[in-house]
Amino acid sequence: MSAPLRIAVLASGTGTNLQAILDQLHGGGEVEVVAVGSDKPGAGALERAAGAGVETAVFECASYPDRESRDVAIADWLAEREVELVVLAGYMQLLAPAFVRRFANRMINVHPSLLPSFPGLDSIGKALEHGVKITGVTVHFVDEGLDSGPILLQRPVPVPVDRDPAALEEAIHATEHVLLPEAIRMIAAGRVEIVPGSRVVAIRAD
Repeated sequence: MSAPLRIAVLASGTGTNLQAILDQLHGGGEVEVVAVGSDKPGAGALERAAGAGVETAVFECASYPDRESRDVAIADWLAEREVELVVLAGYMQLLAPAFVRRFANRMINVHPSLLPSFPGLDSIGKALEHGVKITGVTVHFVDEGLDSGPILLQRPVPVPVDRDPAALEEAIHATEHVLLPEAIRMIAAGRVEIVPGSRVVAIRAD
């Protein structure tokens, strides 16, 4: 039996996606969450990680002269813990290109829309404003662009008939909590490959 995939999660908020990973994957033999980092010392994700016995660290922007030096510190911290996959789960900081290159094809993000539609912030609001009937969730590899990396998994979420933002947000989050662990599980099983010379992500059957 191969060793568990060592992952780190970067999060800025309450950490519900982290909790889904902890509940569904952590310690089950396939995946081990070995580090959780945040840019906010009061982030709920840190408390969730500590409750699961996972090492945490805070990298506040104000503690570093610039984004590049902060991201070098994060990358070094992850490398010291032999992290094999970085998971961005509600991490609200842009990462420096050097960081992205250092973890090329080893970093994924969960985004609350069907990319390439509605990248960036407030994707749910943009979808409602645009009048779409279907939105959804995307898990993608991270490149140096804005939510522009190769798409790993997507799942549609219907927009409620009354277009209630809170109801749509709840449905989006529930979908994220399923899709992100599913994507990580596929990577841990060695089923995922970016086709050379393309943006296509191939997924092998079980």
